[in-house]
Amino acid sequence: MPDHLHLVLAPLDDGSAVYSVAEIMQGIKSSSAHRINRLLSRKGQVWQHESFDHVLRQAEGIRAKVEYVIQNPVPAGLVKTVSEYRWLWVAPTM
Repeated sequence: MPDHLHLVLAPLDDGSAVYSVAEIMQGIKSSSAHRINRLLSRKGQVWQHESFDHVLRQAEGIRAKVEYVIQNPVPAGLVKTVSEYRWLWVAPTM
């Protein structure tokens, strides 16, 4: 999406700690902002300070949420079919 990101993830427990969604998002935002600014030869904020996070419960059906994310570029008018959207990546296990 040109103005936002959809991400479906499951935080891992490495045996010594479980990382929160906030910690994971901070890591993603920090490292990507540094890379984006370096590639664009600029400085400054890339991401908004806030984000919309939603923790899925079993009953919500993760497959339905993943399908929503996959299909999102079509109703947004970016492509006619999902296969045309070059920025989509789905793990092979899905």
